[in-house]
Amino acid sequence: MTLKLSNLLREIDVLEIIGDTDKNIVSLESDSRKAVKEGMFVAVRGVTTDGHKYIPVVASTHVGAIVCEEMPAVYEQGITYIRVADSAKTLGMLASAWYGHPSARLKLVGVTGTNGKTTTATLLYEMARLEGYKAGLLSTVCNYIEGRAIPTTHTTPDPLTLNALLAEMVECGCDYAFMEVSSHAAQQHRIAGLKFAGAVFSNLTRDHLDYHGTVTNYMNAKKMFFDMLPADAFALVNTDDKSGMYMVQNTRARVYTYSLRGDADFKGRVLEMRLDGTLLSLNGHEVEVQFTGRFNAYNLTAVYGAAILTGFNPEEVLVNMSRLVPVAGRFQTMRSPAGVTAIVDYAHTPDALVNVLDTIRKIVGPDGHITTVVGAGGNRDHGKRPMMAREAACRSDFLILTSDNPRDEDPEAIIADMRGGLSREELTRTLCVTDRAEAIRQAMRQSGPGDVVLVAGKGHETYQEIKGIRHHFDDREVIADTF
Repeated sequence: MTLKLSNLLREIDVLEIIGDTDKNIVSLESDSRKAVKEGMFVAVRGVTTDGHKYIPVVASTHVGAIVCEEMPAVYEQGITYIRVADSAKTLGMLASAWYGHPSARLKLVGVTGTNGKTTTATLLYEMARLEGYKAGLLSTVCNYIEGRAIPTTHTTPDPLTLNALLAEMVECGCDYAFMEVSSHAAQQHRIAGLKFAGAVFSNLTRDHLDYHGTVTNYMNAKKMFFDMLPADAFALVNTDDKSGMYMVQNTRARVYTYSLRGDADFKGRVLEMRLDGTLLSLNGHEVEVQFTGRFNAYNLTAVYGAAILTGFNPEEVLVNMSRLVPVAGRFQTMRSPAGVTAIVDYAHTPDALVNVLDTIRKIVGPDGHITTVVGAGGNRDHGKRPMMAREAACRSDFLILTSDNPRDEDPEAIIADMRGGLSREELTRTLCVTDRAEAIRQAMRQSGPGDVVLVAGKGHETYQEIKGIRHHFDDREVIADTF
């Protein structure tokens, strides 16, 4: 593909240009290793490295243009240098233009929040397909283009990958696209240049403070997504969450609300709950769904509202709610021949553990026995570790602390951080087993008929990351091997 540099420059705010703009550009890259002759390189200041330091190397490949925030000391002949205020945001704008503005040719709906992003985005994708539309999905678990799975590495891809995937969706005839929008993606301008038809906010609790520093910074990163919405988009927010209306304070989009507790445009209510399903009321209509938990009632109410706001037939949406199935690793239940119910869930924050364990306790009652197996990820927010252990311990009859993805940290040190949140009494019913597979087997061995084992933290993941290497590991496979 080849585009005129002068045409690309019309898409961005330029502060300074040195060189010829009447030339063809054959590629767009932000990775210096992929820069090619007559291509365009965008120097982005990233979290771990600054693309500006690779400008001399890129220049030696005779690229056609270099976009940067700071001009180099030496200019190479034949290269056009373009200075901008924010190269990360500029990359998003250029990526969208490079791929023909695919988001404007789809109805693109983004979902953000601490918990529920994957479930809500995935169920909207499934709903579109049940309605007979072609659709695409960009999520933590997997990307899909009209049923074709494409492995994912980030909740929200980089701008070039993101627009390439959206362009593929357009080429395949997709009418709709649904995607998770992480706080990192909003702050790093990975979604710059995209045109959203709608946005959904689920909730906000402590997470990613290793990156954002404070909850306020984290919240404002989420809010950036709503601030960028166009006037013809919708913004659907959870008013039961204290951050819900804050998200839309400055949005130009049409604001709609959903709630389980108060008045809202889309009102959900749990009528009956079991381990294998829930009887739910949605705007006064009763529907049996294959999901459990109050947190899932919120997700489904958001799906119901967003589907209608996206343009789907309300009556068909209500019928199809009962046909939706849980997302892999999200309150996924497995029952052993001995009568033990194992639940695999991605819960990896204090709030998520509270939601899942409160749901289980409500169903099994005060006499039901719950064993929780949980760890915490390495190289991430240390402060939430004791909080996670505390919430799990006070809601479980027995707790096993184990490894999650230790990454570059010592797993025993992570477990020690978690132990720090427990009281003496809680420690008497807590076991520390560093080997995650053995921890799961131990939990299953000591449980009997009617008992519940919650294996939390990794959910859909099929690997365990240790010292930079991903080893195959699936909680569900380990549980199945105990049957």
